[in-house]
Amino acid sequence: MFRRLRKIIKKEFIQALRDKKLRIFIFLPPIVQLLTYGYAVNFDIERAPTAILDEDRSAESRKLLYRFSHSRYFDIREYVDSERDLRRLIDHSRVTLALRIPRDFARQLQGGRQAPVQLLVDATDSNAALIVTRYAHAVVGEFSLDLMRQRLRQRGLQGDLSAPVVIEPRAWFNDNLVSRYTFVPGVIAMVVMLVSFMLTALAVVREKEIGTMEQILVSPLRPVEFMLGKTIPFVVIALLDVVLVTAVGVFWFEVPLRGSLVVLFVGTVAFLFNSVGLGLFISTVSNTQQQAMMAGSFIFTPAILLSGFIFPISNMPEFFQYITYLNPLRYFITVVQAVFLKGSGLAVLWPHMAAMTALGLALLTLSVSRFRRRLG
Repeated sequence: MFRRLRKIIKKEFIQALRDKKLRIFIFLPPIVQLLTYGYAVNFDIERAPTAILDEDRSAESRKLLYRFSHSRYFDIREYVDSERDLRRLIDHSRVTLALRIPRDFARQLQGGRQAPVQLLVDATDSNAALIVTRYAHAVVGEFSLDLMRQRLRQRGLQGDLSAPVVIEPRAWFNDNLVSRYTFVPGVIAMVVMLVSFMLTALAVVREKEIGTMEQILVSPLRPVEFMLGKTIPFVVIALLDVVLVTAVGVFWFEVPLRGSLVVLFVGTVAFLFNSVGLGLFISTVSNTQQQAMMAGSFIFTPAILLSGFIFPISNMPEFFQYITYLNPLRYFITVVQAVFLKGSGLAVLWPHMAAMTALGLALLTLSVSRFRRRLG
């Protein structure tokens, strides 16, 4: 048995590395995904494009604008003279925020009354709009607080204005709230899933497509040997991709790795039960590699969306929150991020490991059973 298994594993490695398309699929997606999530995907908003319409043109309005121009969260791109120009900039997505200061701004302040200013926000990206609005409120709030202190001093009143309750935030595990530290570890989970289950499915379906499955059926090779020979090479390749992405994430993107590589390896192996089982299942419902690719894409995208990697699971409707418990990628992303950022060990992560193992064994059992029926 071991001799036959060794031969088919060797054959699969040779065939995978000789096939130009498979070579590209093995090495290109991890690099592209890592660069994309490491550089392009960033929820940290700084220097938001801003336009200014100052209808007052007073000393007070200039003081307010000075605070915006010297904040690292805003980049004043345009000073306009009319509301129409302001709307045009927002309509053409040239600015995210527009600040309009009315004509009587200084007079209202000097009279001790409230002086409203208008914030126009491009909310096509609701998350960015919400963050930018909070930044603007913080700048205007500090400006208002300084004006109130100045009025107290002018009236000869002693003391200072300060909030009775003060929040002192402490961000654990990611002190500077860098998005890259969250996304780069998550790429490991996506790479493992994409490489292992897609290559497993394509390798099995390729035998059907080129007509060699019949030769395998009449050979001394048993079904379990055939399945192991098809899956083990791509499990090894997936583990090598994990090493590659981890090394680049730690040494190039400087993502901290606070946990144990052994725990990361154990979590990866537990997840591989699921992705390999999924690849075998896809091979049982596909007759061509094109069909396998389409089926894989159909599964891969919802798995990412329901994993909590991009959107918090707590924000999803309750029905979809329950569905995420059947998504092994949910548990694996939690394990990877916890190992990297929190330094968590098996004492904390064992429920996620157990869930992945249980789901993986169930999926493998279903896939192998269906695969045996197809061979029969």
